[in-house]
This record gives sequence, structure tokens and C-alpha cells, in this order.
Amino acid sequence: MLKLNSIIFFFILSFQNLVASEYFLTLRNEKVNLRQGPSFEYPIKLFYKKKFLPVLVQDSYENFRKIRDHENNTGWIHISQLSKKKAAIVIDDNQLIFNKPSIYSKPAVILERGRLCKIKKCKNDWCKVEVEKFNGWIKKNSLWGRLD
Repeated sequence: MLKLNSIIFFFILSFQNLVASEYFLTLRNEKVNLRQGPSFEYPIKLFYKKKFLPVLVQDSYENFRKIRDHENNTGWIHISQLSKKKAAIVIDDNQLIFNKPSIYSKPAVILERGRLCKIKKCKNDWCKVEVEKFNGWIKKNSLWGRLD
């Protein structure tokens, strides 16, 4: 029984390390290829045409990273096409950007789901974002991407 418990404990720790090793990056360029495998020999699955689009890195092989995007597309991208710039996608409909990190401050603009935001800084449950010519604060739980 003790042996079985230690094996289960080992697998739980391994799984936690696997989950903790996922991290966000953003796309470095306006056009980035998502490939079916970790090499330039693999065919292209789709093209991304949005600089700073956040992606979740799930695995690595040599100079390629396996990623997942906000629409659950997965594939491999060369590391040279990824950046540590902070950006996120709005995941809820009609999200307000406020002038201050409080729901009681003046709203500046309404964002639709899927809107890309550059992250300036985050504090507590709020992130200061820039969207085109607008700056303001939005709740962290409405965003998917590289916040830290």
C-alpha cells in the first residue's frame, strides 16, 4: 500500500510540474506560421496575422515551441517568432475599460470579446491596458494572455 501511495504521489507531483511549466508569450511579427510539427519540414496549419497575439506555450523541442491559442488551435512555432511582450485577449463580451482600477470610476470604452490589448501593468485584480488610442483599467479575469 505504501508503494502504491508513493507512486500516486510521484505522478501528482509530475503532473503539477507539467501544468506549472505552461507559460504565455506573444507573437513577435505580423505574420507567423503555425506548423504541424517542430521543424520547418512540417506543413503549415495556419497563419497568424496579428502581432502581440498571446499564445500559451505547452511544450518545447529544440528551437520550436508547441503553443495553444485562445481558440484552442495547437501547433509549433519557431522561437524566433515569439516575444515576451505583454498582451491579452478579451474573453468576455462587452467589457468596460475604466479610468481607474475600480468599477466605480468613469468607464472609458467598451471592448468586444476577442479584442487584443497591450498590457501596461497589473495590480491586484486589475490590469492597465492600451487599445488603439484608449488607455484604462480592466478586470484581470476578463483577459487571456501574458499579464505578468
